[in-house]
Amino acid sequence: MPVKSTNSATGNDKMGEIQNEESHFYSYRLLTSSNEPVDFSKFKGKVVIVVNVASLCGFTPQYKDFEYLFQKYKDQGLEIIGFPCNQFGHQEPSEDAEIALYCQRNYGVTFPIMKKVIVNGDDEAPIYTWLKNQKRGAVGFKGLRWNFEKFIIDKKGNVVARFLSTATPLDFENYLVKLLKQ
Repeated sequence: MPVKSTNSATGNDKMGEIQNEESHFYSYRLLTSSNEPVDFSKFKGKVVIVVNVASLCGFTPQYKDFEYLFQKYKDQGLEIIGFPCNQFGHQEPSEDAEIALYCQRNYGVTFPIMKKVIVNGDDEAPIYTWLKNQKRGAVGFKGLRWNFEKFIIDKKGNVVARFLSTATPLDFENYLVKLLKQ
């Protein structure tokens, strides 16, 4: 089940205005691990999983389940975006290109692996600031607790769920199917 949370005011009136018209999620243009730009407007009308990933984490085998879901549902509009992060236990020390190659070789990953980011703190990636402002975690905690925390974005660009690292992708497959059918 997704973490239930209430969204408090972000203190950013402009963000509220954007949400009423078109989701801010679609305004991002970020680079993959191979420096290819990804315009997030291409995700309009799709269900997207955004996940912070790490190659040396105990949750790393979740890559296999993410790829399984991606292959099973991509033609129905599922997208997955992995953001490597070395912030938790230094579990992603490799360079961007090495990370993508590792994911492909060891787990057959074909969904985009982005450039490495920071997900908490003063230097956090703006997309993670936005995601966390949209959906708080367990007991209202805003920050990410560990690698493989997942945010689910619906077809309208709204963050509708947030799952902790311990939830495997298959744990919320039925939830994704419901979103894909909407």
